[in-house]
Parts: sequence; structure tokens; C-alpha cells
Amino acid sequence: MYDVIVIGGGAAGFYGAINLAELRPDLRIVILEKGKQVLGKVKVSGGGRCNVTHAQFNPKILSQHYPRGEKELVGPFHTHSSEHTVQFFQKHGIDLKIEEDGRMFPVSNSSQTIINCFMEAVERSEIELIRNTVVSDIIVASAASGQSQVFEVQTKTTSYFAKQLLVTTGSSPKMWNILQKLGHTIIEPVPSLFTFNIRDPRIEGIPGLSTKARVKLVTRELPGKKITVSLKSTSERSEELVSEGPLLITHWGMSGPAILKLSAWGARILHDYQYRFRIQVNWVPEYHQQGLFSYFMEVKDIETKKTVSRTHPLDIPKRLWGRLVQASGILPDQKWADVSKKQLQELARELTAGEFLVEGKSTFKEEFVTAGGIDLKEVNFKSFESKLHPGLYFAGEILNIDAITGGFNFQNAWTGSYLAAQAIAAS
Repeated sequence: MYDVIVIGGGAAGFYGAINLAELRPDLRIVILEKGKQVLGKVKVSGGGRCNVTHAQFNPKILSQHYPRGEKELVGPFHTHSSEHTVQFFQKHGIDLKIEEDGRMFPVSNSSQTIINCFMEAVERSEIELIRNTVVSDIIVASAASGQSQVFEVQTKTTSYFAKQLLVTTGSSPKMWNILQKLGHTIIEPVPSLFTFNIRDPRIEGIPGLSTKARVKLVTRELPGKKITVSLKSTSERSEELVSEGPLLITHWGMSGPAILKLSAWGARILHDYQYRFRIQVNWVPEYHQQGLFSYFMEVKDIETKKTVSRTHPLDIPKRLWGRLVQASGILPDQKWADVSKKQLQELARELTAGEFLVEGKSTFKEEFVTAGGIDLKEVNFKSFESKLHPGLYFAGEILNIDAITGGFNFQNAWTGSYLAAQAIAAS
């Protein structure tokens, strides 16, 4: 018998248990983890450096990085935002640093620093940690007269009991099935962060090349199903699905923040397309097609004797420029003086609105994130408590909340588990 059982030994589970123990040292708390290892995503996040959070301290703007959960997280972020996360780790002797893109990492550049911090805090607070414990069912036991209900957490060999339960199992189909039996609605999970598989001569043979780009989904109707794009872009509020940022050319296609943001915002529609769709890429986001054509006409008058492929009049990688010049039908030795208006129009189109066919996806490293989970209508976001079962709390990716890459998914975990800890402590 425990006061509180935390199911799931990941980021949200540890953060919630530690904050709860610090608020209420008198409570008997246990973390149940199905595997041998704990804090797996913490270990691999940020290439092993652990992207703890993002340096966006305005709750309203912070919430806009969540394709699912934006509206629900505004209030919680006012209570516990990135700023409070930084304070938590400082209190536990861990200093964080801000990188140019706003991502925050431990100064040590090692995820082990965060893992050690959590493990020491758990030991110090006398929180029990039981590994290799797979939960097979959760039973809401009938309350005795005048007493609150009790949760029975069943495993293959043991039953654990508690009056308060915090579930932080992430994208776990088994746990979602258990919660469905308790009456909760589960939104079908689909991948959220993934890279695009593209085979195209314009980008073949130049992996590792990175440049800023603007990427837009080319929408189409599906047989028997009307697709309505009403998704908000992270670069601008519009009815189009658009993303802007660094784009990385890889051996299998395209990756980088511009692609990952598009995958997150478009998770549902791209799943409906069965990951076969077209994107339009603007390699020079500061230009539109007609403006770039006008610029090329000026270059044509000035650089008459130079070859187009070797002139490189734009701030994009030379190898990419050469590929796009070739794709426009301009010959390798063709000079600016000899290029026709039609060829320059085609070059302007290639640079600002070239289309690429995406044929499949690849999981983004080990940092797998899904869109889907517990329906947000069934959760009280002042406490992250279930509206169906008092005393049952959720935090992290088990909910239908996900974010773009950059530390935002962890921040959702920290915020939800902290508010749950506060509510449990108060009750």
C-alpha cells in the first residue's frame, strides 16, 4: 500500500515523483518501470546531450509550439514554464545553457548529468523505484463508506495499492488499452517527428548539405475523403501548412528543423496521405518567384561573360546552386548573356517553388514522438487529473499532446507532472 504510485520511469514520472516528495516528504511514493533501464528518452535526447527545455519564457508563445495541446497548455505554462524548469535544475545543482536556436542543455553537454540528478533526488527523497515491472491492469476499487476510492495496480506477480495514481508511460499502446477499459477515449496515435524520404537527382549525392529553406505541403484530395487543411504554421498563422528553418539534405531525402516542424504540424494529414505527398521548397525564403526573376535579369546584364553555374549570386550552398541550375535546363558552360528569359524564369521557379515527391518517412533518431493519446477533453488542465476518475493523473506523451523538436516535448512532461504533483500534495 502506497500513498502514490507513479507508473512509468521516464522524464515525467521522475519529475513528478521528485516534486511531490519535496512538497510532501511524509508520503510513501513508488515508481514502477516496465524495463530494466529508466529515463531512456532523457539519455538519447539531443544526441546524448539532453535538450532539457527551450528558452521561451512567454507562456502564450511557448504554447504555440504544440500542434496538439496549444490551447490546453497556456494556463499550465503560467504555473510551471521553462523558467521554472531552469530553477528546478539550478536548485538541484545543474546549470543549463542556451544555444543559438533557443534549445537548452546542461552545461556538461551530457544527458547523464540529468539522469544522475534525478537518481540522486529519488534516493534522497526515499522514493521507491521498482524496475522490470509490467503493469497488466488498473482496477478502481470500490470505496468503503466515507473513504476515497483506491487504485489497484496489477502486475504478473503483485498488486500495488494507492489512493493517488500518476500515469506517465508515454506512447504505450498497452497502457492506452488499460485506460480505455476505464472509460477514457484514446485518439489514434500516429508518428509526429519524422524525416522525408525523397529520391530526386536535384539532391542526390550532396548529403550533409544544410541551408535555410521554406517548405510547404502541396495538398490534394484523397479518394473518398475530403482533406481540409486548417493547420497553423510555426512560421506564420495561415491556412497553409508551411514551415521555415534549416533544411538538411540526407542520404535518404530531407531532414532538419524545417522538415521536422512540417512533420509535427502535418502529422495527421500526412498519415492520411500514407506518407506519399509533394512538398514545395523555397531555397531562398527572402525571395518570391517574380522578384527573383527580376534579380536574375539584372545579373544577366552585369555578369554577361560569366557562366551561370559558377557565378553563385545567391546565399545558398554552391553544390545546391549547381544542381538547380542544371535542373532548370541551363547548360554547364552557358553564360549569362546566352541565357533566355524562359530559362531564368524556370531557374527562379526551381529556387522558390520547386516540387519534390516524398515517398515514405524515417523515424527521427531515437527521439520517437507520436500525435495521439488520451483525449484532452477528459483531463482537468489545472491539475492534469482525469475527469472520469478522481485521484488518477496523467503527464507527458500519454496525453494527446506533442510538440515540434527543440525541448518542447520535455517541457510538456515537466509541466504536467509538476501540476499533478501539486494537486496530489494538496489533496
